[in-house]
Amino acid sequence: MKLSAELKALETRLGHKFARPELLVRAVTHSSMSSATRQDNQRLEFLGDRVLGLVMSEALLEHDKSASEGQLAPRFNALVRKEACAEVAREIDLGAALKLGRSEMMSGGRRKQALLGDAMEAILAAVYRDAGFEVAKALILRLWGNRVTTVEADARDPKTSLQEWAQARKLPPPSYELVRRSGPDHAPVFTIAVKLQNGAVAEATDSSKRKAEQAAAKMLLAQVSG
Repeated sequence: MKLSAELKALETRLGHKFARPELLVRAVTHSSMSSATRQDNQRLEFLGDRVLGLVMSEALLEHDKSASEGQLAPRFNALVRKEACAEVAREIDLGAALKLGRSEMMSGGRRKQALLGDAMEAILAAVYRDAGFEVAKALILRLWGNRVTTVEADARDPKTSLQEWAQARKLPPPSYELVRRSGPDHAPVFTIAVKLQNGAVAEATDSSKRKAEQAAAKMLLAQVSG
């Protein structure tokens, strides 16, 4: 199979030349482009998530030999969650090589965090199936770089930390509310408010609801802990 110029350039950025180029094609094919003769990347995404998880688990154990499971778990989650995968995808400009349907392309699919994160996991699985675990492991460690050694010792999701704070004080879980949505469809902006039963409230704005919720939770946690 002959690869397009975009996919050849992606191979260069990945530092891996595929013996089975059809795996790379499948890894960058979004479900909006799938058909009876063209497979999308969802099954590879499923596998890539597991490959990444194994590599990160081993890397964390090697980096900090004295950390407990309770300390390692939040660091692991920070390294494998969609935001981290999407960040790596942007660094290698994966979005430029994605195969998207017209509607997905028109709605800014090449920049969407969830879509980039999924495609990054699919790429990892494609490398694993093309060349084996050790090659995939080396690629993951190179692309993730110093994230393994610099991930925060307490890398819990701010929403989880805020909920734990509330529970410790016998308060109901915090509530999240969409205050407003602005911007065009291809680049929406969300403002989220988080409230505690004791009256504390904080608002944050970001390009995704999840990130806005996390930012609001972080602000409120700092407010009530200060």
